[in-house]
Amino acid sequence: MSTFGNIKRGTAVKGIFAHLDLFMTAADRLKKAGFRNFEVLSPLPRHEVLDVVSEGRPSPVRWWTLTGGITGITCGFLLTSLTAIQWPMINPGGKPVVSLPPYAVIMFECTILFGALFTLAGLLVHCGLPSWGLNKSLQDPRCQDDKFGIVFLDAKDSDLSDIVEVLRGAGAIEVTTGDDTIYEVPNA
Repeated sequence: MSTFGNIKRGTAVKGIFAHLDLFMTAADRLKKAGFRNFEVLSPLPRHEVLDVVSEGRPSPVRWWTLTGGITGITCGFLLTSLTAIQWPMINPGGKPVVSLPPYAVIMFECTILFGALFTLAGLLVHCGLPSWGLNKSLQDPRCQDDKFGIVFLDAKDSDLSDIVEVLRGAGAIEVTTGDDTIYEVPNA
């Protein structure tokens, strides 16, 4: 068992994996050991990685889309009806000034527009973009190219050795805490 010197509480622990199957093994073992507060780094979108991150929960972005759609249909109705009320035309035959059928196209288009804009906003918020102030442990250029990573941003002192052992046992090519390398496997 390695000694970690004077590692402060809340130190980030990062494990880098060369292959998806080793990464998935590590994520599975961490979840079975009761650790769920980790972030994953992946160079490409994979449904296996999504399953690890979401744990079967649907995306919260869908609520942004619903809110945008409701806002859009409301704004479309208000735009058309308030415009018709402000500048009324002569309506022969007692037709109503505000009527839904002629406004349906405008309401539909506003629903689509606002739904799309709110979806984009929700995506940016939940993805953490732009990434100003992103934790340095999550900024690993290898995970944008060909490696996978698991990062604990706030590892407790009591859990630190267990986390490192699980990452090592799963086949991590490198396990680091902050800027100090704990474990590195030479390229074979």
